Amino acid sequence: MYRKLLKRLNANQVRQTKEFKIERSKDLKTMIQTINNIVGESDDVVQRDFKIGRHTEASLFFVDGLAFDSSIEDRIIKPLIYFAENNIEFTQNQLVDYLLQEVVTYIEVTEKETIDEAILSLMSGETLLVIDGIDKLIVFDTRQFQQRGIEEPQSEVIVRGPRDGFNEVLHTNVMLIRRRLRDPNLTVQFGQLGRRSKADFAIVYIKGITDEDLVEEVRYRLSCLDMDIIMETGVIEQYIEDNVLSPFPQVLRTERPDKTIGALSLGKVIVVLDGSPFVLMTPITFSDLMKSTEDNYDRWQISSFIRLLRYFAAFMAVFLPGLYIAMVSYHQGMIPTIFALSIAGTREGVPFPAFIEAFLMELTFELLREAGIRLPRAVGQTIGIVGGLVIGDAAVRAGIVSPVMVIVVAITAIASFSIPAYNVSITFRLLRFLVMISAAFLGLFGIVISYILINIHLVSLRSFGSYYTSPFAPYKVKEWLDLMIRAPLVLLKDRPAEPKVMDKKKKEM
Repeated sequence: MYRKLLKRLNANQVRQTKEFKIERSKDLKTMIQTINNIVGESDDVVQRDFKIGRHTEASLFFVDGLAFDSSIEDRIIKPLIYFAENNIEFTQNQLVDYLLQEVVTYIEVTEKETIDEAILSLMSGETLLVIDGIDKLIVFDTRQFQQRGIEEPQSEVIVRGPRDGFNEVLHTNVMLIRRRLRDPNLTVQFGQLGRRSKADFAIVYIKGITDEDLVEEVRYRLSCLDMDIIMETGVIEQYIEDNVLSPFPQVLRTERPDKTIGALSLGKVIVVLDGSPFVLMTPITFSDLMKSTEDNYDRWQISSFIRLLRYFAAFMAVFLPGLYIAMVSYHQGMIPTIFALSIAGTREGVPFPAFIEAFLMELTFELLREAGIRLPRAVGQTIGIVGGLVIGDAAVRAGIVSPVMVIVVAITAIASFSIPAYNVSITFRLLRFLVMISAAFLGLFGIVISYILINIHLVSLRSFGSYYTSPFAPYKVKEWLDLMIRAPLVLLKDRPAEPKVMDKKKKEM
């Protein structure tokens, strides 16, 4: 019986909440009822009733934990309670203006047109004030969140350069950008994403450098996102990229403010999302994935050598196991005799063909790498190293794999760690397995075919309309000064051809 009564009572409550009208009203009780109907079941929404100047009733709403409590009390409630009119007669609009200009000491105060807007601000951490006899919705920006400090980015460690990185608060991240770039043309446009999460985001670009059509395209793709909740920029990245079937990233993410400034100066658009330390940079080219901000901080000879090493490492990360399989299985004649005899000696007793041997070792190493990431940081690295050594040694002693195979897998893993962009290094890991399968069936011909297909795909790829393989294709000879090598900075006067920019000159010399 009690269950039936409770069910009926809940049904009546639900019915009541569906029937209320969301309209502004001059009557304070009606306004309070409307607001409570929307957010009244949330225990963390605080309602504070008081009287302005001890005679005009008013109510204040804020979310506990999101708003700065002591500031609300000292700078809003107390001044309003102790406000004295001094025999001055106000109209309703004059009273509100006088209170906001002369009594309350908050800087960021806005008036919302609709209750929906006011409730959204309330849920974002702002404070809502409603006054009896006045149908205005006054909102104070009292947001104050607990946030992580500005720390060195864990995913982009460098030897030389600034140590600060983005955190999860949008305004802190925008501050880190603006602190380094004091150009008045730096434009920051805020918006909200997600039907329910209403997550704040910002589009950042430099007016006069970034192409307006590119900014409009980014804004359009973001406005097309129709989701309940957006938690991370990785979700945005997957929705706004040009080709969702491609394994290659078409939007670059970073935690480094200095890298973001560099992208802005080249005419790219930055997307910053509240709640994520990763900002998105678009459009990008394949060469952007192989560059590090550190390249500009060292002498050009050192930077050029390291860049060449990265391209070599990328090739090794994708093709080395496949080359080993092809050579051992189909093209033994291409291996020098002494080396071939050595490999044959180490493979004696191994029960698997080279492809199975390589596949098992690569898969085991990927498992170890994934386990090392998921484990606590204090033990993850140790488990990875110890696990790799123990399993590799045990596999060789048991005759499951040859020592040469262990060396090949180790070199491949080291090479994949040399890529600055983590998301493209994962892509190389995936492509490695496809190349291994091709080599197992067709030998070197399979590897060549894989290489050609990968290049065809890269040439056809676009990132917000920009050629992904520029300046390799289309060929831009001048831009090779900052491609696989990095020429002296005094020679780098122009911005790249991709993306299109409004100001081509980077500096006048």
